[in-house]
Amino acid sequence: MFTTTLTRTQSKPPLDLFTAIENLKTELNAVILAHYYQEPDIQDIADFIGDSLQLAKAAAKTSADVIVFAGVHFMAETAKILNPDKLVLLPDLNAGCSLADSCPPEKFAAFKAAHPDHIVISYINCSAEIKAMSDIICTSSNAVKIVQQIPKDQGIIFAPDRNLGKYVSQQTGRDMLLWRGSCIVHETFSEKKIVELKIAHPHAQAIAHPECESSVLRHADYIGSTAALLNYCQKSPAVEFIVATEPGIIHQMQKLAPGKHFIPAPAENNCNCNECPFMRLNTLEKLYLAMNNRTPEITMSEKIRVQALKPIQRMLEMSN
Repeated sequence: MFTTTLTRTQSKPPLDLFTAIENLKTELNAVILAHYYQEPDIQDIADFIGDSLQLAKAAAKTSADVIVFAGVHFMAETAKILNPDKLVLLPDLNAGCSLADSCPPEKFAAFKAAHPDHIVISYINCSAEIKAMSDIICTSSNAVKIVQQIPKDQGIIFAPDRNLGKYVSQQTGRDMLLWRGSCIVHETFSEKKIVELKIAHPHAQAIAHPECESSVLRHADYIGSTAALLNYCQKSPAVEFIVATEPGIIHQMQKLAPGKHFIPAPAENNCNCNECPFMRLNTLEKLYLAMNNRTPEITMSEKIRVQALKPIQRMLEMSN
């Protein structure tokens, strides 16, 4: 359970939130980091927008006194791990992650203990406790590159995403032990509906995040991290894309490739399940209140932070 401590009296947001947030950024010497899956208003006011790897690098380099992380809990935790002396704020502490939740620390500790000759490579979409039990952290941007640097005779546990792990295994030829976690958004895309879209839009290219099920990935013309998908859309001669990842990224796609058409891949059921309910908990109003009230603040034990820092540093070193 996430906790927080109020440090200032909460107040109602002003009418002009953009100006108020800009003023608070100056007052606090704050930087706003936002993931591509955030709502458009938050993306537009952020100082830096990126995927997990880009945001980790930005957090490691910032000279700001306050980091406002518009994303989910594990992302803000990563910023705190890298910046123990900075105030790290998350607009809504309930902005968790189904993938991180699918890997309980006590169960993973037992899994790791059963395979003592394996090293642990954990996807950054995990809790600080899982990071602390890992040897190397990776993201969807660098997972293949990192696994390729591990000696072939070294056993690997890959956690927590089974779909990303399976994709990395296929790309590298490595037989890894996979934790059976998954993302509620990326596992919900409908293979049937994507095929129907490809038939209805014969010139469209299907692009997908590797957290998707393999049944979806096999129909993709390109597979990559959120940042890689964004770059691909800009460079590809295609003018129409079926996008199989959280549709928040389409805001940036439209801004950076305004002459192109982007179709969000539909979920299995007739619902908005292709939107991450945790990412959408953050709003511009909550971001303002977090800055104004200096809370909710991300905290953790120093022991966990130090243990979790080592595998993150190894990732940053191996990603260069």
